[in-house]
Amino acid sequence: MLKRRVIVASAIGCVLGLGTLASSQDSKPPTATRAGLHKIYAASKALEDAHRHLERAEHHFGGHRAKALELVKQAEAELKEAVAYAKSTPPAAPPAAKP
Repeated sequence: MLKRRVIVASAIGCVLGLGTLASSQDSKPPTATRAGLHKIYAASKALEDAHRHLERAEHHFGGHRAKALELVKQAEAELKEAVAYAKSTPPAAPPAAKP
């Protein structure tokens, strides 16, 4: 009898917990805003600095410096794509007030 109550209580708790999570989810994913681009530009600047430092490094660090340069270049390309996406996507409208 006690085992059955524990199982029923656990099932009810799961249903209520999952229902709360499902109802709190946004229906639309957030869209990129132009206001958020300053962080992308800051990251781009940091990558440019890293690129410059890696190119000027005197040691090759067993090939790791070259791999790091390659990854920095990939990251720079991704940031350029992110900026292009943000500029081509219209800004999201503010959510409507609920009555």
